[in-house]
Amino acid sequence: MAEKLENILALLDKYYPPETAEEWDRVGLIVGDPQAEITKIGFAVDPCQSTVEEALDKQAQLLITHHPLYLRGTSSVAATNAKGRWVTQLIRGGCALFAAHTNADAAPDGSATALANLLELQNQRPLVPYVNSAIGLGKIGDLPMSMSVREVAERLKALLPPTPAGITIGGDAERIVKRVALSPGSGDSFLAAVRESEADVYITADLRHHPATDHLWDGGCPLIGLTHFASEWPLLPALQKRIAENFAVETYISILQTDPWSMRI
Repeated sequence: MAEKLENILALLDKYYPPETAEEWDRVGLIVGDPQAEITKIGFAVDPCQSTVEEALDKQAQLLITHHPLYLRGTSSVAATNAKGRWVTQLIRGGCALFAAHTNADAAPDGSATALANLLELQNQRPLVPYVNSAIGLGKIGDLPMSMSVREVAERLKALLPPTPAGITIGGDAERIVKRVALSPGSGDSFLAAVRESEADVYITADLRHHPATDHLWDGGCPLIGLTHFASEWPLLPALQKRIAENFAVETYISILQTDPWSMRI
C-alpha cells in the first residue's frame, strides 16, 4: 500500500522533532519529493555507496538513515565526488533520503534508549539532560543483574552486528557493574558527566587516546569501546517500529557494516 512521503515525514518529525537536534546538525529530508508515493522503506546507519545501492536494488522509495549526508554544507551535488554520485543515483532511482540524527539521539525511543534496552537497563534517565527537560543525550541505568565489565562487553558482542574492529575495554575488566552509563556514537565529550553519574562502566564509541587515558588515570570507571556503526545500529529497529505502527508499507533494516574499518590485523 502506497503512502505519501509528506505523511511519513510528518510522523518522523512528530517523534523526532527537528528542533531537538543539536545546533550544528543537519536533519530531515535530504533528497526527494514530499508528494512521492512510498511503498518500501529502508533503514541504515549511514548514507553511503553500499546502502544507497542496497536501497535501489531493493526498489525502496525512501532510505532513512541516522547520519546526515552533509553536515558541513555543500555548494554542489554534481556527480564528480562520492556524495554527489549518491544524490544522482537516488534521484535517478526515485528514492528519497531522510536523516534523523541528534534529534533521534534525544528522543524517548532514540539511539541511547535502544542501546540501553538491549542491556535491559532499568531506571533509565538521560546522561546529559537538556535544561528543563526529561530528555537528553546518553543514558544511565541499572543492570537487572550485576556482572563484570568483561561480561557486559561479551553480552554486547552477542547483541550487536559484528565489526572487524570489535569491542575494546579500558580499565579493570573484572570490575563488577550495576550502574551503566552509555552514549551511542562519539561520546568522550561526556566523560565528566560519566564521573558525576558514579557509573560502574561507560559504553560509547570513538574514544580518543588522551580523554580516555586521563579519565582512567584519574580514577574514572572502566570503558567499553564500540565502533560508531555498531553503537548506533540498535536505533534502526526503533525507527522501523514507528513506521510499521502507522503505515502499511514494506520495510527492511540494512545489516551492511558501514564503519570505515574493514579489517583487523
